[in-house]
Amino acid sequence: MAAGTRERILEAACDLIAADGIDDVRIARVATRAGVSTALVHHYFSTREELLEEALTHSFETAGSERFSAATDPGASAAERLASAIDACMPHPGSQERDWVLWVELWLRAARDAGLRPLAADLYDRYRAWFAEIIEAGLRIGEFTSDRSAPEIADFAVALVDGFGVRAVIHAPRATIAEVRNQVAKRLAAELGIEAEELGATG
Repeated sequence: MAAGTRERILEAACDLIAADGIDDVRIARVATRAGVSTALVHHYFSTREELLEEALTHSFETAGSERFSAATDPGASAAERLASAIDACMPHPGSQERDWVLWVELWLRAARDAGLRPLAADLYDRYRAWFAEIIEAGLRIGEFTSDRSAPEIADFAVALVDGFGVRAVIHAPRATIAEVRNQVAKRLAAELGIEAEELGATG
């Protein structure tokens, strides 16, 4: 029961951050959206800043556990797992787009607030590690070929996803989810020595 209430509060905070921006989120509004009292929110989170930081972490961990689970299928090839990971990181409408907006909010906040930078760095390290684990497995069995190490290629993958993904989030011209995903898959496939189609690229 307590875990469910705490998660409901965190989800409410995530929804409000995505809708209104992190600076406009207040404890009272989170309580109203979660259907609890402000006293109960303070029971779980001593300060607004603690709530906001934990909401961002919650969003990241939920996204990781739910979406990257498909990328850990032991029966799938490394390319299939990597294709699933790319899909998991695209700002598809719904919860994935919401999580992307939260991620952008964290970037902006960490740029201004040095206190948030360790959190941002930790989440980025884990994000990069997801890619590195899949890439390392492909390199180890010879499915992927590259002169660079798995961590280096994972950095490249994250840069591609972030760079192209933010264009999709802001609905830039020629930046539909399909177009953005194709760009990521094509460039990453070239680095790994495989056909872009193996990572789900089309056209």
